Amino acid sequence: MDRPISSPDAVPSPTRPMPGGGMDRAVRRPRHHVLMRRAMRWGAAAAVVVAGVVVWRMVPASGTLSVRNDQLTIETVRSAPFLDYLPVRASVAPLHVTYVGAVQGGEVSEVVARDGALVAKGDILARLTNPQLQLDVTSREAQIASQLGAVSAQRLALQQTRTGEESQLGEARYNLLKARRELEIHEQLHGQGFESDANLQSYRDEADYDANRVARLDAARAQDLAVAARQSDEIDREAQRLRSNLEVVEDSLNALVLRAPVAGRLTNFDLQPGQSLKAGDRIGQIDSEGQYRLDADIDEFYLGRVSVGQRADAEMGDAKVAMTVARVHPQVTNGQFRAELTFDGAMPAGLRRGESVDVRITLGETHLALVLPNGAWLEAGGGSAAFVMTPDGHGADRAAITSGRRNPEQVEITGGLHAGDRVVVSSYNSYKNFNHLSIH
Repeated sequence: MDRPISSPDAVPSPTRPMPGGGMDRAVRRPRHHVLMRRAMRWGAAAAVVVAGVVVWRMVPASGTLSVRNDQLTIETVRSAPFLDYLPVRASVAPLHVTYVGAVQGGEVSEVVARDGALVAKGDILARLTNPQLQLDVTSREAQIASQLGAVSAQRLALQQTRTGEESQLGEARYNLLKARRELEIHEQLHGQGFESDANLQSYRDEADYDANRVARLDAARAQDLAVAARQSDEIDREAQRLRSNLEVVEDSLNALVLRAPVAGRLTNFDLQPGQSLKAGDRIGQIDSEGQYRLDADIDEFYLGRVSVGQRADAEMGDAKVAMTVARVHPQVTNGQFRAELTFDGAMPAGLRRGESVDVRITLGETHLALVLPNGAWLEAGGGSAAFVMTPDGHGADRAAITSGRRNPEQVEITGGLHAGDRVVVSSYNSYKNFNHLSIH
């Protein structure tokens, strides 16, 4: 007898012997129990699928960061007047600074002036001693004096030579004059028959000889005068050079007395008696008294935009004072460069060196532009990228942009964005490695 095939959902019931040796048949479960088991099986599978989708939706894709809405500051790109100026903090500095240094080394023997004192040009500030320098100066002066003596001897010898030549020429001319007078007399006698032709000819030869001698001496004297003139110039130049050397030697000794090169206020002057100085050591500075400028240290971002001649306003009390950028130092130190500003008119009274002043430098004309607020978002990318909100407002994508001029409130957008775009303007420091923000 064939065994009945049981359903997969059927659960066999216990069997018991039947009279005559038979067995009970399998009992089938009710149909609604089978449907419930099937529903539970498919429901569990569906739950697993739904859970996977939820987890997939919640886990950010690569390059995506999930952030809360309250952690972001969002602004809209708009067209507005852009005020092209730069506010800086400047300090009052002397208009002119003259440094004072030691020309010769030595030991400080006396300090005459005091730091912070007003000094006039030529005032003695301190005195130095240098025994070795004094010995060197004395020796050098003796050498120069000897050389000057030799130059004087050359000039004397030249003058004596010139005098001797003039004496010879004078004597030759006198002899020529006598010879011609003698010739005249003997020519008269010859005409009267008292003088022979041979005797007259000797007088003519004597006169001719003296004439030729005068001519030779004149020619030699002209050449000697030209040579003597050149020698005299050389002697004069040598004498002048020696005198200049002597002045330098004497000045080196005079340099042991330190004097104020200009008038003004002496600062950074802290010499002490007994202190040793080397040649070239700086001992202080003299600041122009009553004449000031403003020095401003500016971020290197503006190095190409700040130039000489630009206008500026300094806020001093309740008034604004007109100023001009007079000098721009191109050297960048710790991310900053320095600009010097001078007053257009009379300087305000009561300025003190080192005092801080707020200054507004005008970089360009006010014009209409696309702008965003100037804020922390510019620090990470320098204005080359921005997170732009997606249309649904649930995310933001990194976009490449170009930015232009800036002021403390605004930054000019020159490319990559349009009016109406909404941009994250809070700090990007936490988003440097992400290209998409998922906002919830």
